[in-house]
Amino acid sequence: MNDADRAVARRELVSALRDRLDASEPVLSAIGAVPRHEFVPAAQRASAYADRPLPIGHDQTVSAPHMVALMTELLDVARGDRVFEVGAGCGYHAAVVAELVGPGNVFSAERVPELAADARERLARLGYDVTVATGDGREAFADEAPFDAAYLTCAAPEAVPDAIVDRVRTGGRVVAPVGEDRGQRLVRLTVREDGVDREDRGGVRFVPMR
Repeated sequence: MNDADRAVARRELVSALRDRLDASEPVLSAIGAVPRHEFVPAAQRASAYADRPLPIGHDQTVSAPHMVALMTELLDVARGDRVFEVGAGCGYHAAVVAELVGPGNVFSAERVPELAADARERLARLGYDVTVATGDGREAFADEAPFDAAYLTCAAPEAVPDAIVDRVRTGGRVVAPVGEDRGQRLVRLTVREDGVDREDRGGVRFVPMR
């Protein structure tokens, strides 16, 4: 598949997502702008614009584009917002969010050193100013708080860790899969001064948080 074919495939993917999701045009445009084939292993590139998760090594996956679009929509971010990502993986989701919030505003933690290094190099090569740290998301970027939003690309077993929620400002959002195995739910938390409001957005399946 050449670059022209990939551009067509991206447009077709966005069209399919527009029919499937109640997603805003800025989010759909961000999906259409990011070259997903650059973020997956060579053996997976023929399937880069299929709407499904793909393996990226180290027992990890990159989420399906519809899930990335849905989670990004739920974050409700705008240009200039600062966003904390837990689980950089290959860097694809961070790139989509960076399309919306602009350079220097996405901070991503990844526990697997090899994935963190590859994501850092890939994002820089493609022109995305995203800060990728190697380490535990419960500890990373404490000195960068507060963030306007945060999200997890891995499933927290019981609840989003307080250490992550506490990094988000009052009025900000946290989007994350929560639960184990087939009992996972996608939730959105809105941070309030006296706690959080929790919305359940349906069943999902993600790799577990390490």
